[in-house]
Amino acid sequence: MDPVVTLIRSHALSDVAQYAYAATAPAGARMIFLAGSCPLDEDGATVGQGDYAAQAGRCVHTMLQALEAAGASLSDVISTRVLVASSRQADLVTAWNVVRAAFGDHDVPSTLLGVTVLGYDDQLVEIEAVAAVLDQNT
Repeated sequence: MDPVVTLIRSHALSDVAQYAYAATAPAGARMIFLAGSCPLDEDGATVGQGDYAAQAGRCVHTMLQALEAAGASLSDVISTRVLVASSRQADLVTAWNVVRAAFGDHDVPSTLLGVTVLGYDDQLVEIEAVAAVLDQNT
């Protein structure tokens, strides 16, 4: 199946960013808006306390499960927002590197933000995502 999401790059913009600057989906695509993926295990406990990379990895795992439940995959993601509870750029980069590696060549438009606090005890990372798919009957 051909990809639904088209990543857009511009030679007029910096190539320092590790992601496409924009993305599109065709008319008729079903949009999937994921809640923030959190680093929680099946019992609701926070995984990887104090470890930005471990929490980012768990968030990716959670995001993949939510995508699958919605009939989508990582290649259907059209944008992400990565929230990191830290004012240290190094912590943001640690979490970002895990997320970026998970996406591989599908370098969707992304925003990386440092925030003061997230919703669960000991939570350091959260990933929001939007995906687009064309259903079989579309």
